Order: sequence, then C-alpha cells, then structure tokens
Amino acid sequence: MNAVDRLSVLKTYKLYVGGKFPRSESGRVYEVTDTEGGWLANAPLASRKDARDAVVAARKAFGGWSGATAYNRGQILYRVAEMLQGRREQFAAEVAAAEGLSAAEAAAQVDAAVDRWVWYAGWSDKVAQIAGSANPVAGPYFNLSSPEPTGVVAVLAPQESSFLGLVSVLAPVIVTGNTAVVAASERAPLPALSLAEVLATSDLPGGVVNLLSGRTAELAAPLAAHQDVNALDLAGADAALAKELETAAADNLKRVLRPRAADWTADPGTERLLAFLETKTVWHPMGV
Repeated sequence: MNAVDRLSVLKTYKLYVGGKFPRSESGRVYEVTDTEGGWLANAPLASRKDARDAVVAARKAFGGWSGATAYNRGQILYRVAEMLQGRREQFAAEVAAAEGLSAAEAAAQVDAAVDRWVWYAGWSDKVAQIAGSANPVAGPYFNLSSPEPTGVVAVLAPQESSFLGLVSVLAPVIVTGNTAVVAASERAPLPALSLAEVLATSDLPGGVVNLLSGRTAELAAPLAAHQDVNALDLAGADAALAKELETAAADNLKRVLRPRAADWTADPGTERLLAFLETKTVWHPMGV
C-alpha cells in the first residue's frame, strides 16, 4: 500500500485515574476544537462519579506518596521532565493546536514546562528549610516546626494556558507530598490528557495525580463539596464559580487558593509550594 493511501490512526483520549486510563463511566465524550473551530478530537466528558473515583484513588495514594523521602519525590519529578523532553515535538504540536500558537511559540511553552518540572524537583528537599523553624520559647524545651502536606488537593487547571499553566499548578502540589485530582482546561484538555501518559511511565505511583476532562463547573462542584478533599486550587475558575466553590469548601474547612491573573511564564516563586502545607510543631523537653 502506498504511504499516501494509509488512514491515520486517530488517538483515543482517556481519563487518568488511579494509574489507569478509563473512559468516563458515563460513556460521554465532547468535541475538542482548535481556536478556529476545527475538530481535533473527542475527549472524555467526565462525570461526578469519575470525580469521586479520582478522590478515592488520590486518598489511597496519599500515605505512600507523603511518606516517600523528599529526595525520591524530586527524582520522580525530574524523571517527568526527562520524559517530557523526549516527547517535545508531540507536545509542541498539541499545544500549538490547542492554543492557536505558532510552532516556535508552542515549543517555547513546552520548554518552559520542562524547566518548571525541573525547578520544582529541585525544591523537593529544600522547602522544609524555608517553611520550618526552630522556635525560641521561654522554658527548657526544644520547639520545632516542620511542614507537612495537606492531603488531597483538587486543582482546576488554568483555562487559557492548557499546558504550561497546568504544570505550574500541578507540580508544586505533588512535590510537597500531596496527591491531586485535576480538572483539565475545558476548552483545551488534550495536552493534559497526553501528559497523563508521561506521568504513568515516569515512576509516579498510581493515584498521586488523577486527570479528568470535561465541564469545569460540573467536575468542580462535587470536588469542592467532597469531605475527603482537603484543599482547592481554583486557578481555572471564573469569579462566579470561585465564589460558589468557596462556599461549598467551607463545610469541612478546606484550604482554598483563589484564582488570580497570572503570567505562567514568570518565575513561579514559592507561593504555590507553601499554599498546601500544614505546620506541625513539636515540643520536646531538653535533656531527655
């Protein structure tokens, strides 16, 4: 058969939950188009049950991931960057189609995402130094504060930056020992769903990251109200949805990182590293 007569093999995009690639339990899909309305693919339209399943998977993975050494977590994030670098052309093409960027602009976004994984990997065994302290107290005690991960974090990925923005909100959540349930950009979910393939083959334990695609509001509502979700990152929510989700999150005192305008190409700083950490303080008698 002549090469020009071959039918291309269309990619079937799936969710990523518990280290596996299920279709939505509802069987629903929705059309994903480029910035000019051209069809790109059918993405799974995740349901509320998919969101609940993702929370179960994230909670199951939390003990092992939070108990891993900071050095090991850093190694795994570096491995993600390494594998992403090897698929640079694929991701550049997907980002270009998703966001209407030129080839050079899309490649720059992918390069920045690779660098972002490396940057956060380097923080894995250092964040305790800036978030912890030895506290001066009046009495014969050692008083030490150290950071611990919050738990399961629901992340609404940025809508306008389908890949670099996603990496910028996901990497700091997991490098500090949390597990994540991520709602990908509703309009442009394909780079996120492809990232799942990298995560699945990069030594990241199943369930540490769970990726859902679909209607942001439909997925966010059960996540915000879920009693086993400990924190929310509302980067991808508009003002009206954010207010609704904050109200739902108050039922079990979730930590909430509110949406704000962001330049995802800028130096990320440490804000997101520290946003989903709790401080544990230990008193110990001197001389014992």
